[in-house]
Amino acid sequence: MTIRIAMWSGPRNISTAMMRSFGARADCAVSDEPFYGCFLKTTGERHPMATETIADMDCDWHSVLRTQSSDPPRSEPIWYQKHMPHHMVGPVSIADMPDHRHAFLIRAPERVVASYREKNELREPAMLGFAQMRAYFDAEVGRTGVIPPVVDSDDILADPTGVLARLCDGLAIDWDPAMLCWAMGPHAEDGMWGQHWYDRVNASTGFAPAPGELPHLEGEHARVAEACRDDYEALRRYALT
Repeated sequence: MTIRIAMWSGPRNISTAMMRSFGARADCAVSDEPFYGCFLKTTGERHPMATETIADMDCDWHSVLRTQSSDPPRSEPIWYQKHMPHHMVGPVSIADMPDHRHAFLIRAPERVVASYREKNELREPAMLGFAQMRAYFDAEVGRTGVIPPVVDSDDILADPTGVLARLCDGLAIDWDPAMLCWAMGPHAEDGMWGQHWYDRVNASTGFAPAPGELPHLEGEHARVAEACRDDYEALRRYALT
């Protein structure tokens, strides 16, 4: 029986590096934001490469859900799925994935804002998904009565082996040291939007060093980060370290 892992995160959360990490396992398939095309088609958001992404993806919410709930491409025993709560604006949600093992990847909002603004216009806090992430976390706790695994990007970068081993334990899968390194360049499972967003991870073969001080933000960018702070802290209290 396949173990399906739904890893929920916002943008610019080392989520692609985490997908690379799980994809380095010989026993694991990976999916890159399978609901992204649905989100773009439903909302009309003018993200970079939106038109090309919609044309390339299955944009039917129920069809994507059926695919992600079925068997992986090569019947791998583990299927790591990279998801974003703020993409889930259609008729399906985390509640429709009761057979997945859910986990949550967070990052300090100041780092997210500083990274996101380099790649796309940042108009409002909702574009970063912190509130949606907290709502999904609370929903999963309410459904199961169990705290699902939460990992912070800074903790992973500071101690990849320790934090990833604890994450694997929380997901009830074996730890695999292969998760610490991967092949450089684009990967076959990447969404086509990787051409715009994935330059740094494509240049990597493993996790980056731990970051320094939080970036200094001003004006509207500082306001957006502050608006996300409470939701981040609410999840941060559960982070595996």
